[in-house]
Parts: sequence; C-alpha cells; structure tokens
Amino acid sequence: MMKTLFIKMPRRSYAYSLLFALGIFFIAGTASAVEISGSTQFEVTAYARDGQFDGQDYRSNFSVALAPEFFWDWNNGDSSIVFTPFYRFDENDEERSHGDIRELDFLHVFGNWELHVGVRKVFWGVTEFNQLVDVINQTDSVESFDGEEKLGQPLISLSRVTDWGIFDAFILAGFRERTFAGEDGRLRGEFIVNESNARFEDDREENAIDFALRWSHSFGVFDVGAYWFRGTDREPILEASFSNGSLQLTPFYEEIDQIGTDIQATVGNWLWKFEGLYQKSNLEEYSATQLGFEYTFFGVANSATDIGVLLEYGWDERGEDSTAIFQNDIFVGARLTLNDSADSALLVGGSYDADSSTRSFLIEASRRINDRWTISIEGLLFHGGDTNDPLTALNDDDRIQITFERFF
Repeated sequence: MMKTLFIKMPRRSYAYSLLFALGIFFIAGTASAVEISGSTQFEVTAYARDGQFDGQDYRSNFSVALAPEFFWDWNNGDSSIVFTPFYRFDENDEERSHGDIRELDFLHVFGNWELHVGVRKVFWGVTEFNQLVDVINQTDSVESFDGEEKLGQPLISLSRVTDWGIFDAFILAGFRERTFAGEDGRLRGEFIVNESNARFEDDREENAIDFALRWSHSFGVFDVGAYWFRGTDREPILEASFSNGSLQLTPFYEEIDQIGTDIQATVGNWLWKFEGLYQKSNLEEYSATQLGFEYTFFGVANSATDIGVLLEYGWDERGEDSTAIFQNDIFVGARLTLNDSADSALLVGGSYDADSSTRSFLIEASRRINDRWTISIEGLLFHGGDTNDPLTALNDDDRIQITFERFF
C-alpha cells in the first residue's frame, strides 16, 4: 500500500509568526544575490528485532530529508536573512514524515547590539550526553532519539556585547509542541501520545508568549552562562487518557519559572563541565544537575590522532518520580578524532541508571567521502532493568543507522 505524502501544517501561533517572518523575507528583495547551500540526507536503519508493540513489525526503515539554506546580506553585511526549511519523508512512521522551518531569521547588527527577528534555533549548554539547560527550542523527538534536534522557535531577541559579557533578551512568540512517534514508529513507549488533545496551563495555549534573559562571559579558564526563563515548559507531562476505547497519553504543558547556569573550565587537557537548574511551577519545584569532565590525549603515538575520555553524572531531585529520562544516571564515553583530511571521528558511550540498572550503549562514526558526500553510522543498544524505567520500552529497538549526506 502506498503511503500518503503530507506535510504537517503549523498551528495558529506558529503560522502568525511565520507570516511575520515572511514579511522580512520579502523585504530582502532589495538585498544582494542569494547564496544557496544545504544538504540532502539518505537514511537507512536496520533493527535487530521486531518492535514490542503493535505497528512495529518491521526491521528496516528508509527515510530522506532535505534541508536547503538561503542566505542574503546587505548594508555591508550588517543586515542579513537566513532561511532554512526542512522536510523529511519516512517510510513507516507518518509522524516522522514532517516539515519545519528551522530558521527564517533576520539579523541586524548596529554597534555592539544585535537584533534577531523571525524563526531561530538557539543552543545553550556545555555537556555531552544530556543538554539540561537548552530550554529555548522545542525538541523534535521524531527526528532524533537523543534530543539534540530542535524545532525552529519564533522569537525576537536583542543582544548587547559589553566588557562584562554578552546580555541576551528573548521574547518567544508562540509555543511549539513536542513531536512524538506515531503508532508505526520505533523508539517509543507502549502507549501512543495523542498530540491533538494536548492541554496547556496557559489559557493562550500555543499562542502563549514566553520570556528569557541570559548572560554569558569568558574569563581566565572559565566560560560561564546564566539565565532566567518564564513560560510554557518544553518538557510535557504525559497523562493517561482514553480514545476510541484504547489507552493513550495526552501531553500537558505547565507554566514554569526556571533559572540555570552552564560552566566550562579548560585546564590543560581537561574540560570540566557543569549544568544546573532550579525550576518552579504550580505542581512542583526541583533542582537538577549534569556535571562531568573530558580529558583529551593529544597527538597519540606522535600522530595527529586525539583521544578524549568522558565521564558525566546526571541528577534530578525528584528521583524516580521525575518526568525526565535521566535522573540518577552515569555516562561514560570515549571520542576518537583522527584530524585527517576526511574529518574522521568516532564516539563510543554508554549510560547506566543507578536506580533501575537500565543500560544503553551508543556508537557514532562519521567520515567525509569527498567534497560533497559524508557518511555517518550510529548504533544504539538498550538493556532495560526495572519495568518502571521508560527505556525498558526500547529493549527490542537495538539498531544500526547509516546516513549518507550530500552537501550542495
């Protein structure tokens, strides 16, 4: 049976913000010639077994993604627009066949000030395995299991560079709901998440306006950031509900105040890393941290090869009641960088849950084939312990994923 090809359309708040950003796009008609770049991905995934749940009775999957980038600048480079649409077609999971605008960002620089208006991705954090303080953008869960892929966030931001650091202020114009795997998707829990019935504490729902402030600075061996965020939590609470006689999960997005910090110290071969936050809502308040180090052996055996050893620990005050996957977990890993002309790199890592004894293992390798093509390989292995741990649902989802990416 041929599957219908479709693009999930944005909800009303995102559509309004998109129209606003498109107005900026047309203003660029007076700008210099557009520069076009981007990439196309071809992804093949093989699973060791059929999945545990209905709809997961397949062991291979193919998908293709397109991510062009259009760039204009004028005013001697002080004004620019970057436009990065994204679309993926997935063979089996209709929820993973989706489109997004990763960026449609107008930037204007005047003196020590920077103004951004449009749709943008903003990254905060220093740790490797769990980016605890990365709160601006919503996670695109169907795109990547590790949470590193994000949806574009409509926003207005103003930055000021001073001798005391960089100060950023954000108005986040509308809320993006998290994406979840569909019934036929892999790497999901037992029950389907019904996004269409999502509930919000804020009466404005996806039209809510959120705010954030951040300060960052480098001095000596330290790179330090601190922030405050007020608005709709990007991490939903999944509530049990019934639809057509079957049990499903409904996302509930609460209003939160969050303060946090990320600190990195570079001392010789050592990178010491810390992320911490305190969050308060009408339902609960808690603290969480992610901390660790990376030690790098440079020029191993008088070669260009570097080997880094990583260790991190994630802690959440809520313990086993936490809605987060990592709340008392140890992460270990090693990174191999050949520093060759093909940018060959390898990362091997694993996590261990000290409460449930759940373990997961990761291997990532990448290499440039030529000036246009790269290949990357990702392997994931899961071994669930306590049945209450969400990762236990992934016990049959061990996989190898090969991605060919062509740049243009």
